[in-house]
This record gives sequence, structure tokens and C-alpha cells, in this order.
Amino acid sequence: MAKIVIPESAQEALTTIRNADIVVGIPSYNNARTIGHVVQAAHAGLLKYFPEFTSVIVNSDGGSSDGTRDVVLSASMQDARLLMLSTPIKPVNRLSLPYHGIPGKGSAFRLIFQIASNLGAKACAVVDSDLRSITPEWIDLLLRPVVHAEYDFVAPYYHRHKYDGTITNSIVYPLTRALYGHRLRQPIGGDFGVSQRLLRRYLERDDWETDVARYGIDIWMTTVAVAEGFRVCQSFLGAKLHDAKDPGSDLSAMLQQVVGSVFTLMQEYEPAWSQISGSRDIDLFGFRYDVGLDPIEVNLDRMLVNFRRGCSELSEVWQLALAPDTLEQVEALAAASTSPATFHFEDDLWVRVIFEFAAAHHRRRLDRGTLLRSLTPLYIGRVASFVVETRDLTASEVDQRIENLCLTFEEMKPRLMAQWSGQPARTAPKPAPLQPVAAEQKELEV
Repeated sequence: MAKIVIPESAQEALTTIRNADIVVGIPSYNNARTIGHVVQAAHAGLLKYFPEFTSVIVNSDGGSSDGTRDVVLSASMQDARLLMLSTPIKPVNRLSLPYHGIPGKGSAFRLIFQIASNLGAKACAVVDSDLRSITPEWIDLLLRPVVHAEYDFVAPYYHRHKYDGTITNSIVYPLTRALYGHRLRQPIGGDFGVSQRLLRRYLERDDWETDVARYGIDIWMTTVAVAEGFRVCQSFLGAKLHDAKDPGSDLSAMLQQVVGSVFTLMQEYEPAWSQISGSRDIDLFGFRYDVGLDPIEVNLDRMLVNFRRGCSELSEVWQLALAPDTLEQVEALAAASTSPATFHFEDDLWVRVIFEFAAAHHRRRLDRGTLLRSLTPLYIGRVASFVVETRDLTASEVDQRIENLCLTFEEMKPRLMAQWSGQPARTAPKPAPLQPVAAEQKELEV
């Protein structure tokens, strides 16, 4: 197991605690404004739903300068204790520690996982530090399937604004669903529950010094779990209200690292995904209900300008990644993008773009960093099309659009397999279909 050095400031505290049944980790960087609420919700959830267990809340901080760590240690629990219906049997310990290594969320997770392993925790949950919608029930929903139902990985299932999570909706969810056959709706959701068994598997891997240490950690965790056959489920958490961004703003670093992680993991797990066709539902815990969501403003004109600029500046790069007919259609689309009302980036074309980029990444047709950076204008163009097409649609209609995109990814998977191996698309063998398994929406019961 590849261990990391735990800061000396934490050694004495861990020696005193000695062991814990549950660890809740909260990675942070300059989140003083929101992290107090997250800590209070986590603390209250542990007291209310797991009073018989020894629990530790670990804040893994990336060098905040706004007093984030002080907020974690001083967050009052007086109000939360008024909600408790029974006196907790075990206390909840709280730690705030700096992490070292490559700056990023993955390095923070690694410290949390190592502490959980050292304490012998049966289950570990991680939650984002900028959440405004987290409640004590989230802790129950993320941990109870692990503690009481022997699942290894609990992914979140949220209601989100249609323009929040566009990297998930346009690339990561449909691609990972087509690859590994699991309809896991939020593979980079940020909030997860993990078993001791899976925790050990994460720690023994040797790719912590890659982009996994930055934005790639969420999809890395999800992919390892589904590709290696761990028991996976998801829990409905309601709304995810956090510091969302305009999908047309500069998300290029996140896009490169997340998509780069997906493509890199495709190489490792090719024997798994090449045998899968179609997809199936997975168990969903919790009670689904409609929620109100914060509006997100989108600058459509800026997005289309960036798309057109990419087409004019990156054509030589795209010639190395895209098939001639695909590039021709993209360039025609850019020429037509001066009329926003009719702008339409078709699902079929978008899937071809992603599959051809994946194959180019695999076959190293050009520098991988350059390749991934060049995807950003295409992604922005696809999101601009999604904005145009869904302006007046209801949430259920938007969900159906995303479902249609997922089905297109699945139907065109033989094309990916052919391009991956360097064969003409028409000769690609079709993998065996998944056996249908009806997933249940389950209530959480002990």
C-alpha cells in the first residue's frame, strides 16, 4: 500500500483517537464562507444517524488563506444538538489538516483516505466544501448503504440546473455509461461513500501523482469502482446548490484533466469496457422529489465566438484527431454559428468527435496535452447548442435529451472500438449486450 506522510500535527490526535468506524472527509481551499455549514451538517448527521459509531470529520486543506481551517474547528453545533432525538453514545472528533503534494482535490482525498485507513474505518464519505444544500440526511444516504448493506461505492444523484454540470451531461456521464454499462448519473458529483475494501484499493494504486491529484479524482474513483466489479449504488440527495459557474466560462483546466483521466483509464480498462454493450440501471437509495434550483446565467454569444475562434485557430490540430468528414462538418457548423437561433450541434456528430479524440489520445497521434486543450472550443460549441435547444424545455424534457445522447453513445460504441484498434469503423465487432437487471429504488433500512 502506497502510504503518504501524515503531518506531525495530526499524529498526536490520531494516536489519541486510535480507531474510528466512520470518517467524513471535506477537502477545501479558501472555503471559509461555506465550510462551516458543511461541517455542521456532517456533524449533525453523524450524531443523529450513527450515534453508536466512533466518527471523525477530517478537513484536508490545500493552504487556505481565508481562515477556512479555523472555521472548521470552531463551527458551533449548539443548534444542531437541538434537533437530536437521542443522546449520542459516541462523540464526533474533528480534525483540520494541511495536505502536501500536487495541489488539487485528489491530494486532499489521498490524505483523507490514508487517515481513514490508519484508523481502520469501516466506511468513509467525502463531501464538497462549497455546498449550500447539504443536510444531515446526506451523511446517512452516503454511508448507510456501505455500513448496513455492504455496498462499496455510493455515488450521488442530484437534481441540478440544466446548465450546471455540462461536462458531466455532455461527455462524462454518457461516455462512462457507454463504456462500463452502469447508468451512474453523477460520476464526477464530488460527494461519495466508500467501503474499507475499496478504500484500500484506491490507496494501493500508483497514479496519485497524475491529473488524478487535481480534477480527475472523482471520475477516477468512479471508474475504478465500476470497472473492477465493486458493488455500486447511488443515493438521491436532492438539489446540489454550490458555487456553480457559467458553462461558457474558462473551465478548460477542469475539462482537460477530467476528460484526460477518462481517456487514460480507458487504456487500463479496455478488457472490461470492450466486452460491454448497452447499459443498465443501478440501485438508487432515498426518496426522489422535485426541488427548486438556483438560476445560472449563460453568455451564449461569447460561447459561439470561442467556438468559431477555435475552428479558425485549431484546424491543423483537429486534422490529426478528427476524420476528414467529421472535421468538414464541424467547420460547416462553425460557419453557420453566426445565427444562434438555429445553431445545432447534432448528437451523432458530437459522439464522433469524442470517440475520435479518445482514439487519437490512445494512439498518440499528437501531444496529449495539446489534444485535450484543443477539445475546449468543441465542448463550448456543443454546450452552446444545448443551451439553444433547451431554453424553453422542462426538466423532464431536458433529461430526455440527455438520455437520447447517452443512447447515441451506446449505439455508436462499435465505431469507437474500430477507431481504437485502427480498423475501419464498419468492421468493428459488437460487444455482447448486458443482461438486463432491474434496479430498485430502495428505502434505507437497517
